[in-house]
Amino acid sequence: MKTLQKVFHGRKVLVTGHTGFKGSWLTLWLRQLGAEVCGLSQPPSSAPNHWELLGLDTSSHLFDIRNVSALQRLLKEQQPEIVFHLAAQPLVRQSYQDPLETWSTNVMGTAALLDAIRNIESVKAVVVITTDKCYQNREWEWGYRENDRLGGFDPYSASKAATELLAASYRSSFFDQSRGPLLATARAGNVIGGGDWSVDRLFPDAIRALQAEDPLLIRSPNATRPWQHVLDSLAGYLLLASSLFSGNVTGATAWNFGPDQYGNRSVEWVLERMKRTWPALEWDVEVGDKPHEATLLQLDSSMARKHLGWRPIWSVERAIDETADWYRCYYERGELASARQLQAFCNDYEQLLGANGR
Repeated sequence: MKTLQKVFHGRKVLVTGHTGFKGSWLTLWLRQLGAEVCGLSQPPSSAPNHWELLGLDTSSHLFDIRNVSALQRLLKEQQPEIVFHLAAQPLVRQSYQDPLETWSTNVMGTAALLDAIRNIESVKAVVVITTDKCYQNREWEWGYRENDRLGGFDPYSASKAATELLAASYRSSFFDQSRGPLLATARAGNVIGGGDWSVDRLFPDAIRALQAEDPLLIRSPNATRPWQHVLDSLAGYLLLASSLFSGNVTGATAWNFGPDQYGNRSVEWVLERMKRTWPALEWDVEVGDKPHEATLLQLDSSMARKHLGWRPIWSVERAIDETADWYRCYYERGELASARQLQAFCNDYEQLLGANGR
């Protein structure tokens, strides 16, 4: 964590999608590292929302990333050194409802950003966040590696695979070692954590059901996902950006940031764990026709472990417990646990590195 502070302190960082779940947590962490953060995003899509609850004193610009002229003006004004691109349409089921919006936001929004960056000499490192769902899912039992085939059944997953190809094209065509910043993509698992009120996500839907005193309706209780706390994935993004900013040319590629094998758990297992904190939680299985969703998915993150020194810090049990605790603090005591949990995560990270002699 001290190494990250040395890299980010005083740096000008652009975060797209900063009002979203991941983006708001990332902005909080960057501010604590001493970075000068500029955010670009659509207005928050829920009320309440984590971004407004945090009340961070940072530059915030609310417009569509596909607004090319506004995007170009912002980059010229801000002259960022590091860019994290998280702005996206992030939901599988919504992509079935509005596929054109999903394709346009995820692919053309990324293209607009990367093309604008071509003319900004201050930018030294770019991390484009995609997803573990960018792989062609064959429902096999071992984790996907970064060089496995891309694909995607639903519009969201396929659009993220296309985003990976787009980023690789810009890296080869415009962002090589001599002509621009180092560009990498990051693929994380199913992130959980406090402050997420998105629709069609397990924890937010469970919290809404609890508040309404209704049973949660779930689609696929036996579907397995690589669950991890949002801070574990963000730690990977920060380490990757740090490596790129330091000039590590080999880091300009695709990276997986997923939990260990014990983090791959079924939806029903996760709910049973959550029920320890919320005994009132009950659920029913949705019947009838449902859009296709993968039933088995996991990542191989050995490359990040070997070359970035990244590893999951919180177990899946700890991730679930911290997430449940965040919502209990908010709904029962009106407290915001984000800064406290970030500090606890950083302390655990330092202890793990110390225990391993690093």
